[in-house]
Amino acid sequence: MLGNRLILAIPLLLFLGFGAFFAAGIFNTGDNKLPSQFIGKKAPELNLASFGQGSIPTNRDLANEGVKLVNYWASWCTPCRAEHPNLEYLADKGIPIFGINYKDEEKHAKRFLDELGNPFQKIGTDRKGRTALEWGVYGIPETFVVNGKGEVTYRFAGPITQRVLDDVILTEIQNAKIE
Repeated sequence: MLGNRLILAIPLLLFLGFGAFFAAGIFNTGDNKLPSQFIGKKAPELNLASFGQGSIPTNRDLANEGVKLVNYWASWCTPCRAEHPNLEYLADKGIPIFGINYKDEEKHAKRFLDELGNPFQKIGTDRKGRTALEWGVYGIPETFVVNGKGEVTYRFAGPITQRVLDDVILTEIQNAKIE
Protein backbone atom coordinates (compact mmCIF):
# COMPACT_ATOMS: atom_id res chain seq x y z
CA MET A 1 0.00 0.00 0.00
CA LEU A 2 2.83 2.41 0.86
CA GLY A 3 4.55 1.43 -2.40
CA ASN A 4 1.45 2.39 -4.42
CA ARG A 5 1.26 5.79 -2.75
CA LEU A 6 4.93 6.38 -3.43
CA ILE A 7 4.47 5.49 -7.10
CA LEU A 8 1.54 7.89 -7.32
CA ALA A 9 3.59 10.65 -5.63
CA ILE A 10 6.51 10.43 -8.08
CA PRO A 11 4.80 12.41 -10.90
CA LEU A 12 3.78 15.09 -8.41
CA LEU A 13 7.33 15.35 -7.06
CA LEU A 14 8.74 15.54 -10.60
CA PHE A 15 6.24 18.26 -11.48
CA LEU A 16 7.16 20.26 -8.37
CA GLY A 17 10.88 19.82 -9.10
CA PHE A 18 10.51 21.07 -12.67
CA GLY A 19 8.37 23.92 -11.39
CA ALA A 20 11.11 24.94 -8.95
CA PHE A 21 13.70 24.98 -11.77
CA PHE A 22 11.34 27.02 -13.93
CA ALA A 23 10.69 29.51 -11.11
CA ALA A 24 14.43 29.84 -10.46
CA GLY A 25 14.94 30.72 -14.13
CA ILE A 26 12.10 33.25 -14.16
CA PHE A 27 13.31 35.01 -11.04
CA ASN A 28 16.99 34.93 -11.97
CA THR A 29 18.57 38.26 -11.06
CA GLY A 30 20.37 38.42 -14.35
CA ASP A 31 23.93 37.57 -13.34
CA ASN A 32 24.67 35.64 -16.50
CA LYS A 33 28.31 36.63 -16.53
CA LEU A 34 30.20 33.81 -18.16
CA PRO A 35 33.91 33.38 -17.84
CA SER A 36 35.74 34.59 -20.89
CA GLN A 37 39.39 34.30 -21.75
CA PHE A 38 39.09 37.74 -23.36
CA ILE A 39 38.18 39.78 -20.28
CA GLY A 40 40.89 42.43 -20.04
CA LYS A 41 42.33 41.44 -23.42
CA LYS A 42 41.89 42.70 -26.97
CA ALA A 43 38.64 41.64 -28.59
CA PRO A 44 38.98 38.66 -30.94
CA GLU A 45 39.15 39.24 -34.67
CA LEU A 46 35.93 40.15 -36.44
CA ASN A 47 35.78 38.15 -39.68
CA LEU A 48 32.31 39.00 -40.93
CA ALA A 49 30.42 39.05 -44.20
CA SER A 50 28.50 42.12 -45.28
CA PHE A 51 24.93 42.72 -44.19
CA GLY A 52 23.00 44.59 -46.85
CA GLN A 53 24.63 47.79 -48.02
CA GLY A 54 25.89 48.89 -44.61
CA SER A 55 29.39 48.92 -43.18
CA ILE A 56 30.81 45.86 -41.45
CA PRO A 57 32.17 46.30 -37.90
CA THR A 58 35.94 45.90 -37.66
CA ASN A 59 38.46 45.57 -34.87
CA ARG A 60 39.47 49.14 -35.62
CA ASP A 61 35.91 50.18 -34.67
CA LEU A 62 36.28 48.30 -31.41
CA ALA A 63 39.59 50.04 -30.65
CA ASN A 64 38.10 53.51 -31.14
CA GLU A 65 37.70 55.73 -28.11
CA GLY A 66 34.72 55.13 -25.87
CA VAL A 67 32.69 52.18 -24.68
CA LYS A 68 30.77 50.10 -27.16
CA LEU A 69 28.82 46.86 -27.22
CA VAL A 70 29.08 43.84 -29.50
CA ASN A 71 25.76 42.01 -29.69
CA TYR A 72 25.22 38.59 -31.29
CA TRP A 73 21.60 38.23 -32.48
CA ALA A 74 19.33 36.53 -35.04
CA SER A 75 15.81 36.97 -36.33
CA TRP A 76 14.86 33.43 -35.25
CA CYS A 77 15.95 34.12 -31.66
CA THR A 78 12.96 34.90 -29.42
CA PRO A 79 15.10 36.30 -26.56
CA CYS A 80 16.73 38.64 -29.12
CA ARG A 81 13.29 40.08 -29.81
CA ALA A 82 12.72 40.52 -26.07
CA GLU A 83 15.98 42.42 -25.53
CA HIS A 84 15.63 44.62 -28.61
CA PRO A 85 13.88 47.60 -26.94
CA ASN A 86 16.73 47.79 -24.42
CA LEU A 87 19.32 47.80 -27.20
CA GLU A 88 17.40 50.65 -28.82
CA TYR A 89 17.42 52.50 -25.50
CA LEU A 90 21.20 52.13 -25.23
CA ALA A 91 21.69 53.26 -28.84
CA ASP A 92 19.47 56.30 -28.16
CA LYS A 93 21.73 57.10 -25.19
CA GLY A 94 24.73 57.21 -27.54
CA ILE A 95 26.25 53.79 -26.83
CA PRO A 96 27.57 52.38 -30.12
CA ILE A 97 26.32 48.83 -30.66
CA PHE A 98 27.90 46.61 -33.27
CA GLY A 99 25.56 43.83 -34.31
CA ILE A 100 26.66 40.41 -35.42
CA ASN A 101 23.86 38.57 -37.15
CA TYR A 102 24.38 34.91 -36.32
CA LYS A 103 23.56 32.03 -38.71
CA ASP A 104 20.57 33.85 -40.12
CA GLU A 105 19.06 34.48 -43.52
CA GLU A 106 19.59 38.12 -44.44
CA LYS A 107 16.01 38.63 -45.65
CA HIS A 108 14.66 37.48 -42.27
CA ALA A 109 17.19 39.60 -40.37
CA LYS A 110 16.27 42.68 -42.40
CA ARG A 111 12.57 42.09 -41.76
CA PHE A 112 13.33 41.78 -38.02
CA LEU A 113 15.09 45.17 -38.04
CA ASP A 114 12.43 46.78 -40.26
CA GLU A 115 9.80 45.69 -37.74
CA LEU A 116 11.63 46.51 -34.50
CA GLY A 117 14.11 49.21 -35.49
CA ASN A 118 17.86 49.11 -35.96
CA PRO A 119 19.95 49.94 -32.87
CA PHE A 120 23.20 48.89 -34.55
CA GLN A 121 25.82 51.35 -35.69
CA LYS A 122 27.24 48.66 -37.97
CA ILE A 123 26.20 45.07 -38.70
CA GLY A 124 28.11 42.10 -39.98
CA THR A 125 26.98 38.57 -40.70
CA ASP A 126 28.47 35.45 -39.16
CA ARG A 127 26.83 32.94 -41.48
CA LYS A 128 28.76 29.87 -40.36
CA GLY A 129 29.26 30.87 -36.73
CA ARG A 130 33.04 30.97 -37.01
CA THR A 131 33.45 34.42 -35.46
CA ALA A 132 31.07 33.49 -32.64
CA LEU A 133 33.20 30.44 -31.97
CA GLU A 134 36.33 32.61 -31.80
CA TRP A 135 34.56 34.93 -29.34
CA GLY A 136 33.46 31.95 -27.23
CA VAL A 137 29.74 32.57 -27.75
CA TYR A 138 27.62 29.90 -26.05
CA GLY A 139 24.28 30.96 -27.50
CA ILE A 140 22.43 34.05 -28.53
CA PRO A 141 21.74 36.70 -27.61
CA GLU A 142 25.12 37.41 -26.12
CA THR A 143 26.58 40.86 -25.51
CA PHE A 144 30.12 42.03 -24.86
CA VAL A 145 31.18 45.37 -23.38
CA VAL A 146 34.34 46.71 -25.03
CA ASN A 147 36.37 49.64 -23.66
CA GLY A 148 38.15 52.41 -25.58
CA LYS A 149 41.26 50.28 -25.94
CA GLY A 150 39.39 47.52 -27.77
CA GLU A 151 39.46 45.22 -24.74
CA VAL A 152 36.54 43.07 -23.64
CA THR A 153 35.57 44.13 -20.12
CA TYR A 154 32.34 42.18 -19.65
CA ARG A 155 30.33 39.41 -21.24
CA PHE A 156 26.62 38.82 -20.75
CA ALA A 157 24.86 35.70 -22.01
CA GLY A 158 21.11 35.96 -22.49
CA PRO A 159 18.65 38.71 -23.21
CA ILE A 160 19.21 42.16 -21.78
CA THR A 161 15.98 42.56 -19.85
CA GLN A 162 15.05 45.78 -18.07
CA ARG A 163 16.39 44.37 -14.81
CA VAL A 164 19.67 43.31 -16.46
CA LEU A 165 19.98 46.70 -18.12
CA ASP A 166 19.47 48.54 -14.83
CA ASP A 167 21.41 46.21 -12.53
CA VAL A 168 24.25 44.98 -14.76
CA ILE A 169 24.80 46.47 -18.21
CA LEU A 170 24.70 50.18 -17.29
CA THR A 171 27.12 49.52 -14.43
CA GLU A 172 29.48 47.58 -16.70
CA ILE A 173 29.37 50.37 -19.28
CA GLN A 174 30.34 52.86 -16.53
CA ASN A 175 33.12 50.56 -15.33
CA ALA A 176 34.50 50.27 -18.88
CA LYS A 177 34.61 54.07 -19.17
CA ILE A 178 36.90 54.20 -16.15
CA GLU A 179 39.37 51.63 -17.49
